[in-house]
Amino acid sequence: MRDLKDWKGAPPPASVLLEGRYVRLEPYERARHLDALWDAFGGMAINPLLRYFAQPDFTGIEAFDAWSDAVIASGWMREVIVDKANGKVVGMAHYMRPDAANGVVEIGGIAHGSGMSRSPLSTEAQYLLARHVFEDLGYRRYEWKCNNDNAASKRTAARLGFSFEGVFRQHMLSKGENRDTAWFSIIDGEWPVIAKAFEAWLAPGNFDADGNQKRRLEDIRADIMAGGAA
Repeated sequence: MRDLKDWKGAPPPASVLLEGRYVRLEPYERARHLDALWDAFGGMAINPLLRYFAQPDFTGIEAFDAWSDAVIASGWMREVIVDKANGKVVGMAHYMRPDAANGVVEIGGIAHGSGMSRSPLSTEAQYLLARHVFEDLGYRRYEWKCNNDNAASKRTAARLGFSFEGVFRQHMLSKGENRDTAWFSIIDGEWPVIAKAFEAWLAPGNFDADGNQKRRLEDIRADIMAGGAA
């Protein structure tokens, strides 16, 4: 844990351009990104894709647009994920509920279209988002929350290096039903190891000619924590 005697808070996160080897994250602009996101999510296939999101099912792109306006107005900062290989929009993520005074922010509202499947794109996007929070903005805590029934999201959080902290029972309503929420976090003291593992996993040498990983992110991180080489 850092010395907090001179802590004066962190700047609130703002929309930002982040560039990686495989993806570029761009601040959301309705005119440029609305139709592209809708298409990336498969049009009306967005509803099963976002089945664990709290809002009612979308009736069409107009409803998705209205929801986007509402959550962004509430303070969600949307980043659009672009595949650098072809320039296509493939997903989105949001910085949420920033507490700049205490150096805490959540990453959520994450959705990936089929263009991100079986590729390093989503992992690099999460690395870039976390790196910006810890290294550029100086935050102390980075949160991941999801419906406790969402096993895939919980597996992803653990794979990325988030620590499970517990379940908030009857935390909220989601699509008119109870939602218990699983909480995960990364704190600043853990970030150097987690970042080193991300960088080793994302290196071109970690993928074979068919694009398959040679070493799992979890295994690389465990080796680093054990004092081994990345």
